[in-house]
Amino acid sequence: MTYKFVDTLTEKQISELVQLYKNEFWSKQRTYQDVAKMLKASNIVLGLIDNNEQLIGFTRVLTDFVYRATIYDVIIKPDYRKQGLGVKLLDAIVNHPQLNPVEHIALYCLPEMIPFYQRWGFTPKVGNLKLMYRYHQSHKDKLHDY
Repeated sequence: MTYKFVDTLTEKQISELVQLYKNEFWSKQRTYQDVAKMLKASNIVLGLIDNNEQLIGFTRVLTDFVYRATIYDVIIKPDYRKQGLGVKLLDAIVNHPQLNPVEHIALYCLPEMIPFYQRWGFTPKVGNLKLMYRYHQSHKDKLHDY
């Protein structure tokens, strides 16, 4: 299968991304309007598309381009999983030229995904730091999903 990376999504690809999100417990509430706004505010967007320009993989990064970057929303379309595309997507994002000088890159993942990300040097051991959240009031009802 051939594929290519894109750094901007078409309207059709944004709709396809919304559909990918609807298949995941952590993102099923996302709407087209919110996803379009999110994409505009993301510093780096990386889509993986097939020959028909259909979105089959996606990730994005928020960063200051010096000290910190966080990778979000690493996702491969279910029909395309177990084909090494997640590896290609992660290779492309961690080796992205704009991220080369960044001191620390973080990401969120489920515990069962830790071994997958460790091959790029990610570790769950972050010294004595603890991750803390402040949830927006409208999202507190949804906490039971996490």
